[in-house]
Amino acid sequence: MKWRIWLLSFGITILSVLIFGVVSTQIYYKSSISDSKEFLRVYMNAFDDDISLDEEGAKAFSEKLNGARVTILDAQGNVLGDSEAAGLENHAGREEIKAAILNGEGFAVRSSSTLGKNMVYYCKNFDGFLVRIAVFTDSSWTIFVSTLPGFLQFAGIMVILCIVFAFLSTHLILSPVKGIAKAAAAGGEVNSKYTELAPIADILNERNRNIARQMDEIKAEKELVERAQNSKDEFISNVTHEMNTPLTSIRGYAELLDAGGMTERQKAVAYSTILTQSERLSSLISCIINYSKLDSDDLPAYEVDFSALAREMICALKPEADKRNITIIEHIDDNVIIMSRHERLTEIFGNLVRNAIKYNKDGGSVTITLNFRGLKVEDTGIGIAEENMGKVFSRFFTVDKSHGGKNGGFGLGLAVAKKICQKSGWKIGVTSALGVGSAFTVEF
Repeated sequence: MKWRIWLLSFGITILSVLIFGVVSTQIYYKSSISDSKEFLRVYMNAFDDDISLDEEGAKAFSEKLNGARVTILDAQGNVLGDSEAAGLENHAGREEIKAAILNGEGFAVRSSSTLGKNMVYYCKNFDGFLVRIAVFTDSSWTIFVSTLPGFLQFAGIMVILCIVFAFLSTHLILSPVKGIAKAAAAGGEVNSKYTELAPIADILNERNRNIARQMDEIKAEKELVERAQNSKDEFISNVTHEMNTPLTSIRGYAELLDAGGMTERQKAVAYSTILTQSERLSSLISCIINYSKLDSDDLPAYEVDFSALAREMICALKPEADKRNITIIEHIDDNVIIMSRHERLTEIFGNLVRNAIKYNKDGGSVTITLNFRGLKVEDTGIGIAEENMGKVFSRFFTVDKSHGGKNGGFGLGLAVAKKICQKSGWKIGVTSALGVGSAFTVEF
């Protein structure tokens, strides 16, 4: 891993130096061209009426400009005189000449076909004739070659700094990881002051807690008290674990956006992910608050028409079932009046029916039976393994982990339903066969 970090740092340094060299050369080249254009404008101000419009005049003006190439042309672009060459063809097709004829002045940068060198040309229209001044300029490649010795020295210094930085960074990065590994191997509580390593520490801590809970299961009556305490710790740990996934995504994409350099498509993905994970985090917090409120919920019960409520909720949930061609079969007696509260019955019914749809097979069915004796929700879904039957109503437990993240479930729905039933004096239970389906019952 050290070598990977060193090689990555070295590669980034070399690439950055090369990019810097190329970019700085281009910036210098463009600045040089811009300065040359301004100089040529100033040179052109020295032209006066005493200069003859022929080869002698061109050479005289060139000497006045310290050897700059001067070309005098008529209004159609025919060469009247040039300080460097004689017998030149019509120049009307040259970029700077065309611009001067149309706009009064024109610039161009190219290699001279006559002199074979890079030139900056400036041509001005004097209402009846044209005057062009040209000076030599270096190409971007020539500039780069001339600065190569200094560039190589700079690259050498950067490579040395890269090696030093890579050594220090690998030490700083890997030392905390080694510390966590040693703490985990010792079987103790794993802690880290680094936020980025907190998920690893949580996983290792959870592993140790699971081992401890398995050992506690073989102990006597004293274990009941210890298990109650462990249950509280587990709840906190699971809440932390569930929150950590969206928070990690939000933080990661936020850091990428802050760093810049992302394409518009990558930004769109980042914004979408942050919004989705924020909504998931908000849903989780709402579920936890709802679950916690049940312990202190002492509001009085009143008569609720469970039949009407159940039919309303079936209508609301039917589109979700239709997406997977799941048939909902109703056996609901009329006027089933229950002493409870509307929101409590909605919570129980909604959780049981949603789970029956969520964990069902495509093209399956959900059978809902409601009468004065109780409620029964049967499905033809994936079923529950025998070893998980005792954990069905536990907090943060889901039969199929793949459904948790995809459908927004957190494993609190059945735990909430069980707690409501216990507070109401009802009995909730489940029977299931793996691969065949499940049946949840609530006895009033």
